[in-house]
Amino acid sequence: MPVLRSAAAAVAHAKSGPLSGVATPEKWVVDWVTGGLQSSAGIRVDQETAMMYAPYFAGVRVISEDVGGLPLFMYERLARGKRRAAEHPLYALLHDAPNNMMGALSFRENLTGHCMNWGRGAAYVVTHERTGTIEELWPLRPDRLFPKARRMGNGRFERWYQYLDDVNGIYANLAPGEVLFVPGVGDNGLGGHSIVELAANSIGLGLATEHYGAKVFDNNSAPGGVLSHPGEVSDEARKRMRTDWENLHRGINRAGLMAILEEGVTWANVGLPNDANQFLETRKLQVTDMSRWLRLPPHMIGDLERATFSNIESQQLDYVSMALTSWLTRWEQAIITQLLLPEERAQFFPEHLVDGLLRGDTAARYQAYAVGRQWGWLSANDVRERENLNAIDGGDEYLVPLNMVPAGRSGGGGPARAVVRLARALRGRRAVGQARANIADAWAPKIAEADQEVADLEAEKVGALVDEHLTDDGGRGRGGRSIASFVLALGRLYADDGPIGELMTSLWMPLFTQFAADVATEAAEEVGHEDDVDLSVWAHAYVLAHVGYRLATSFGSLRNLAQDGEATDEQRAADIVARLTEWQADRPERTARWESAQLPNAAARETWKEAGVQTLRWVTQGSKHCPYCTKLDGRETDIEVPFIAKGDEVDGDEDGEKLVAKRNTFHPPVHAGCRCQVVPVV
Repeated sequence: MPVLRSAAAAVAHAKSGPLSGVATPEKWVVDWVTGGLQSSAGIRVDQETAMMYAPYFAGVRVISEDVGGLPLFMYERLARGKRRAAEHPLYALLHDAPNNMMGALSFRENLTGHCMNWGRGAAYVVTHERTGTIEELWPLRPDRLFPKARRMGNGRFERWYQYLDDVNGIYANLAPGEVLFVPGVGDNGLGGHSIVELAANSIGLGLATEHYGAKVFDNNSAPGGVLSHPGEVSDEARKRMRTDWENLHRGINRAGLMAILEEGVTWANVGLPNDANQFLETRKLQVTDMSRWLRLPPHMIGDLERATFSNIESQQLDYVSMALTSWLTRWEQAIITQLLLPEERAQFFPEHLVDGLLRGDTAARYQAYAVGRQWGWLSANDVRERENLNAIDGGDEYLVPLNMVPAGRSGGGGPARAVVRLARALRGRRAVGQARANIADAWAPKIAEADQEVADLEAEKVGALVDEHLTDDGGRGRGGRSIASFVLALGRLYADDGPIGELMTSLWMPLFTQFAADVATEAAEEVGHEDDVDLSVWAHAYVLAHVGYRLATSFGSLRNLAQDGEATDEQRAADIVARLTEWQADRPERTARWESAQLPNAAARETWKEAGVQTLRWVTQGSKHCPYCTKLDGRETDIEVPFIAKGDEVDGDEDGEKLVAKRNTFHPPVHAGCRCQVVPVV
């Protein structure tokens, strides 16, 4: 329809067009003459006056802005899953801009508001003359669009449209493929109900209440009254007395002026005060009533009277799942049935992304990510994408718990479970705690692999900072200021929410959680505890503590090298690079040895505490023991009391060297390389 293609922009954005005339009156002129939609409160209610009522405007704004603001993507169905079909012609129109004068938010906000006010929203579809590809979408005024059902055969109908714009001189019959038609509530194929028309009495009462309140303030915030005179007063004197009184006392600016009554004239109130009229209660009720019409939680339109910190989050989720989802579905189904070709519908589909509205707080999100990562349906990059972070190398790997096996398959369970079964079979012939040691040996390579990723990332990120702040830049001279900037950037890199901490947490959280679960299973069997022991919360705290310690020590080590006052700039840079290289080469194995010794003892102790064990014994392992561990061998203590308190000394060999405990030691290891264990005393 070429006439609409050339005039679409003007129609979409003209508020009223040329001045209304007698021959071609605007709708508001007709409503003014005929009374429009008169409410029971005596207030004329139409789509324009309704938007002047604050609760209704707020509700329309909330829904239409949320529908317009949510990202709308065109997806392609895959054999399993989906992908964003950015190459599809509709992708950019729906996600970015439907035409050269509007963004996607304005376009979808506009049509959604039309759906609520008029019961229908529509846009003219501009297609390429030769290829038929959709190029633009322009909103049409719903009060000038008239859907018609046209019979196309036995029991078959199509929706055609008449667009009658007397003001701009546009008259057109539009075929189904030329209009994107989004229906409102209660669609019958030709449009839905206008909320304005259905709620006319509620909106009219609200407008009447506002009008009444404004008039009360205009009347000096007081109800009406009468002036009475004891004698006869002529009509002219009565009019003059009324005019003089109103000129002197009416209006908020004249509040508090002194009134002087002469010749026996008295004043008497004849109206009811506002509290007797329950004025404020009526206004509050109208806000709640409008929430019912729009299916919104009251706090969404500014009524926080019953909102609390405990229920407002659930109300937000209810709003998304109950109120907003229906509008999003209307849009998606309209796009599928009207903009996609029949042969495309099996392959492509639109969908809104509502994740942003469903987000909880940071702790809740991270806990959910940890569960998804641990059980294998989220990768590190999946999590980073949801947090609006860039992907990292190797972040697409999905972790699989080692003790999981597909249903119906016998003999599975992964290497750690196999180790546990073997340990149980050989329990009578092996030393105490050997099963836990074997579990640790099975997990150690995975710990080393994860720490290698962290060391490689540190080498990359810190190396880039060294090149930027500490190396020769062509004679500009950096000196102390470059060291300060390096330390500042280094601090951001090693912050809790920095890239190194995020990677370490994402790798260690599922790894150590499952490691602890395997240990807990074996430790519970050692003491005959039959109930399940859940160490997921404990493992979460364990990981966060160890990540924090690693970040602090790594940052401190590199900072000290950078601030070495006796070294040259070149030497500082070389020392830092050497430290990073050393970490890449040696630290993953050291971390694996330490964690494979510490976590099994710590997790076993937590399990035994839940099982009611009261006493633990220190047991050395292997044929060659260090002198410190030999001194501790066989020592027993209450499970809540450390074997060695912080600052205590443990005697060594004959040369008199002592080991000083840096922490309260409730379980091994007591030093690097220690392979001792704690066992329950039952």
